[in-house]
Amino acid sequence: MMKTMEDMFYALMQDVYYAEKQLTKALPKMAKEAEDQDLKKAFTDHLEETEGHIERLEKAFGMIDKTARAKKCDAILGIIEEGKEVMEKAGDDKELLDAGLIASGQAAEHYEIARYGTLCAWAKLIGKPQIANLLHETLEEEKKADALLSEIAKNSVNQHAMHA
Repeated sequence: MMKTMEDMFYALMQDVYYAEKQLTKALPKMAKEAEDQDLKKAFTDHLEETEGHIERLEKAFGMIDKTARAKKCDAILGIIEEGKEVMEKAGDDKELLDAGLIASGQAAEHYEIARYGTLCAWAKLIGKPQIANLLHETLEEEKKADALLSEIAKNSVNQHAMHA
């Protein structure tokens, strides 16, 4: 039962912690499936960043004297499931697959951007500006990852998919 903003903050951190852990499983698969080398590198690099996001969250849990515990997040599971569906339906068309992988990756990034933005705002609200600063680093990395996927899509992948 959530009765306070602190309770909601902790619950959302558990949600995001679960999401990040799930993405550490999904990103290597996405990198393996990607044909475009820039896209492959973007997924591989973001996997490393995601591991850092998990470490930051664990630090943030400690800063509120809570155990780092993941709570099942249906939202990220749905986004990952859609990504799997894209991989299956694109079949052998690698150009089309890359465009779909970018769309799936951006859906995950947008979810994370929304969640980290909320966590930063709530951390300030509950008097934990140091947690807000810590999680803001992650928020900025998520925004950069999203921008990089947009750039890869615009510069090559989407055009190649159009001619597939």
